Amino acid sequence: MSARFGTPGILCLSAALICAGAPAWTEVQEPADKAGIEWVTLPGGSFMMGAADLPSWALPRHRVTVKTFQIARTVVTFKQYKECVKSGSCTPAHVSDGECYVWDGSKWAKGILPRSFRDDDHPAVCVDWAQAQAFAHWAGGRLPSEAEWEYAARSGGQERRYPWGDQEASCELAVMEQAADGCGRNSTWPVCSKPRGNTEQGLCDMAGNVWEWVQDWYHDSYEGAPQDGSAWESPPGTRRVVRSGGWRNSGAGYLRSAARGSGDPTGAGGGRGFRPVRELPE
Repeated sequence: MSARFGTPGILCLSAALICAGAPAWTEVQEPADKAGIEWVTLPGGSFMMGAADLPSWALPRHRVTVKTFQIARTVVTFKQYKECVKSGSCTPAHVSDGECYVWDGSKWAKGILPRSFRDDDHPAVCVDWAQAQAFAHWAGGRLPSEAEWEYAARSGGQERRYPWGDQEASCELAVMEQAADGCGRNSTWPVCSKPRGNTEQGLCDMAGNVWEWVQDWYHDSYEGAPQDGSAWESPPGTRRVVRSGGWRNSGAGYLRSAARGSGDPTGAGGGRGFRPVRELPE
């Protein structure tokens, strides 16, 4: 069974996760740059990616070694994305052109993104994969590989179910579905609204709020996946991987660090955002 997040819907499964240990790390947070991004350095290391008790899309578990990299502390916000648009390097997010899939109360359908999502400090949604990639390049980085993203979500590849540890996800820790979508708001929340759910390195919203585009093409299993932390680009597919879980229809299982989804890279949705990574400056 494949995990899907797309247009119009999402499907993911949850279960316990067994991870490998990771080396000790030291947080290094860089000052905000022209895009207003705070970069956090994650020292490289090895970890076991995947989950033994999930379907084939999370198997086989395999050891991956990632190099040291920097990752944005937060999901890209609308304020940050607008700066890229002003520079001419990004095209406007599809918030008002009718090309974004939004939740109309019963289904995902193309429409106008509600105002409640659009504040400057909310995640930049209604961006397709190419728009996310363009922003990342403008900011001096790129989209993370799926392996880099999972390594970061596990607080540096640690043996844990969620970014914060093994405590089950709840609205105390993440923006998710718990009794109601978006912890009762039926929308995204400002980034970093749930600091108790941060990783040990201070990364916000690595579980919940919005699904996040990564670089890789989606594959139905990890058979043949790279083991060097690079993105899985060959053979090409038709959908790109998304990670994290989101504000809508995402219970605790969707927020697991090993949970996966996929989306049509040409589609923009009100539940998808992104965060860039970059190589260490010379």
